[in-house]
Amino acid sequence: MLLNENRLFPADENSRGIAKRLFNEVEKLPIISPHGHTDPSWFASNKNFTNATDLLIVPDHYVLRMLVSQGFKLENLGVIGKDINTEKDKRKIWKIFAENYYLFRSTPSRIWMDHTFENLFGINKPLNQKTADFYFDHIGECLKKDEFRPREMYNKFNIEILSTTESALDNLEFHKSIKNSNWNGRIISTYRPDNVIDPDFDNFKENIDKFGEITNEDTTTWTGYLNAHRKRREYFISLGTTASDHGLSTANTADLNNEEASKLFEKVITKIANSHEKELFRAQMLTEMAKMSIEDGLVMQIHPGSHRNHNKNILDIFGRDKGFDIPQRTSYVDVLKPLLSRYGMNSKLNIILFTLDESTYSRELAPLAGAYPSLKLGPAWWFHDSPNGMMRYRELVTETAGFYNTVGFNDDTRAFPSVPARHDVSRRVDCSFLATQVAKHIISEEEAREVAIELAYKLAKVSYKL
Repeated sequence: MLLNENRLFPADENSRGIAKRLFNEVEKLPIISPHGHTDPSWFASNKNFTNATDLLIVPDHYVLRMLVSQGFKLENLGVIGKDINTEKDKRKIWKIFAENYYLFRSTPSRIWMDHTFENLFGINKPLNQKTADFYFDHIGECLKKDEFRPREMYNKFNIEILSTTESALDNLEFHKSIKNSNWNGRIISTYRPDNVIDPDFDNFKENIDKFGEITNEDTTTWTGYLNAHRKRREYFISLGTTASDHGLSTANTADLNNEEASKLFEKVITKIANSHEKELFRAQMLTEMAKMSIEDGLVMQIHPGSHRNHNKNILDIFGRDKGFDIPQRTSYVDVLKPLLSRYGMNSKLNIILFTLDESTYSRELAPLAGAYPSLKLGPAWWFHDSPNGMMRYRELVTETAGFYNTVGFNDDTRAFPSVPARHDVSRRVDCSFLATQVAKHIISEEEAREVAIELAYKLAKVSYKL
């Protein structure tokens, strides 16, 4: 076997035994995946995936960034770019991955991949140069079968609900197709308006114009622009959306009056706003989104702290989300104060905060979530959705925020087969943390069992209104 049954459990026998008993309670629970980036077209068409490379390598920025860090080029890994020759030989790309699989030792990607190889494809021999062809051929043969189509894998993975993420300009055609089909899988979208909120986003002015066209609103005015957001949110909600998603670089918020906001908007869309004014606009829009969440009930996710597309050449040639997003220092206490002073005590507002700056967990985020009824803490995210990152998260936030001011786990994945693997890791780590609490006589094992079920399943359903 590629995977040891005791992986990620405590080393000492007593705690390990407790962790295993807890894990037995949650291992088979349905998966709630409330935040992710899988492609809804997969489930709309339900066409077979064609090969291991396109399924497991090309869409996974964790895999790409590791290989690129060792000198491999994105175009040689099958990533399509502008004015370059992209490698089209899928077997050749897979061999590069297989020959360099050792690079992923002790990374979460290694755990996720091994879980996929063993549990999805039934492979029990290590991936390396010698086994590369076997893997590629075996996975390819599996993918031809009906039981490996997207909807069938969704059922096999025991997924109860899966959320994708679409921009404010998306027509959601694939979600409409899924909803109108006779399949009972639940795939919903998440409202991601960054491309019509961030003045530094590519083609921002063109995006605003299109925003007006599809909503029949005059988005050259502040009132029309806000109405366009309300209409798009309503449209997303009509197809099952329960949350919005905001990935701006900071958590800055503002509380301008209507006249000030209108003047600022005019500067932004006429492209005369300076960098300070652009940031002020983004800050005001987070507060406006919170107001709309109170009105329409969407759960608001805020996850700042990423310096996105750090390498301009990569962005220009290959586009966004190719592994060059880098965590940076982030603050919350002062910058969230305008929004929280205005709406933070409103029982109709539900905000889930994420961070890539772990130093803020115990210093800022846990105390904020431990005070404001509108706030919950998202799980260890992105660079920290690793075994050690998840454990650090629990250790840093639990004493102050408890378990019930957190929202369970979300996998945030673009690589569909990694969904069950990531949830398996999260459940094992949480059971290990709880086992240690039991072994230290902080909580009882019965309490730990209840909490384990909450963390694995119930909290995500409640927090995301699913």
